[in-house]
Amino acid sequence: MPRRNINLIVALTVVCLMCAVRASRYGRVLTYAMNQISLRSLEKTDQHELLEGALEGMMNQLDDYSAYISPEVLAEFQESLDKEFGGVGIEIRIEPDTKELTVASPLVGTPAYEAGIRAGDKVLRIDGESTQGLSLQDAADRMRGKPGDPVTLTILHPDQEEPTDVQIVRAVIRVDTVLGDTRNADGSWNYFLEGHDRIGYLRVNSFGEKTDAELARALRWLIAQDMQALILDLRNDPGGMLGAAIRVCDLFIDSGVIVTTRRRDGQIREAFTADKKDTFSGFPMAVLVNNFSASASEIVAACLQDHQRAVVVGQRTFGKGTVQELIELEPGGGMLKLTTASYWRPSGKNIHRHRDADEDDDWGVTPNEGYEVEVDEEQFAKLLSARLRRDVYKPNYENGSSSEDDLSDPQVDPQLAKAVQYAEAAIGSR
Repeated sequence: MPRRNINLIVALTVVCLMCAVRASRYGRVLTYAMNQISLRSLEKTDQHELLEGALEGMMNQLDDYSAYISPEVLAEFQESLDKEFGGVGIEIRIEPDTKELTVASPLVGTPAYEAGIRAGDKVLRIDGESTQGLSLQDAADRMRGKPGDPVTLTILHPDQEEPTDVQIVRAVIRVDTVLGDTRNADGSWNYFLEGHDRIGYLRVNSFGEKTDAELARALRWLIAQDMQALILDLRNDPGGMLGAAIRVCDLFIDSGVIVTTRRRDGQIREAFTADKKDTFSGFPMAVLVNNFSASASEIVAACLQDHQRAVVVGQRTFGKGTVQELIELEPGGGMLKLTTASYWRPSGKNIHRHRDADEDDDWGVTPNEGYEVEVDEEQFAKLLSARLRRDVYKPNYENGSSSEDDLSDPQVDPQLAKAVQYAEAAIGSR
């Protein structure tokens, strides 16, 4: 957008803001302060920056989840919600020893995958510019762009001595939010837990617009393959869209309250209930959670636990039980992400952990009795490393896992092992 248009939008936004707050004493103070800064400041001021500073300051006075989203980062924020963007389709990491930008895994079906990019490739240059010293975010930003535009990556394959320039045409990359346990030979996910061909295993890493559709598709495949029990892994899931969480719950329960939202006066603002249509039932479930499971993942765990549809296994969840609404200020003027309600379990219990809450207060989702499994920091780090290695797709190499990455081994992943124990017992008692 031309700078002149941005300035016009900012000016209009400021004028609207001044008109709206003229009758308020605090609004008059804000108007006066901005005018005085513009007139008297030794340093040249920019009204756009003053407005953004005022908005950020106001939002910083609220809870931890309210924020002002500037126009500059709005597109990236929207991508995080939609789970799609213009890019080439690779997961990247920086090697800790060499600091080289490395492909962790190509996303199946993306331009990078079709171009022959594979796990372990070094990305030496992006459009002729060295990647040495770039952060992951900087490298990702340079590979992203408008779908249809080309980008040239200079790639060094592990089995070659000389790098190769690979031109890739960017496309819309849709990031899956529902994953399985291991990769099949074609790079797709195997939704059965390795070594347990009767137990389905589905990981949800965030709740986006299409999460419920992805989950339903995986469930239909599992049921067609005679799945006997399901483990739904919500560990390390920070949440996402409230609507997605509600639709996921509706896949597994056929009636009753899923979640309620309440205003600041404690009155119920809205109650969401289940619909019997298209419910997946007839198999036992375990839901895995930990202290990084938050927001939408807590809604799902709490709902399935309260309706006795699933046993919750792992650690007490994070305790993020508030709803944020996106309020557009003006076209091109950014957004407010404002906390407007809290959400509560079907049982009527609170989920949110307030700033002054302690461990004895009622918040989050606690595993069912006998299914709480603590993991210390060292175990957690090893578990994450094992999962990352297990997730890598290696075309032309054998997929699956080594013994040290066997997550159903209690020594590697005691929480998953506990869920497997429950699932096997439930299958045996049917």
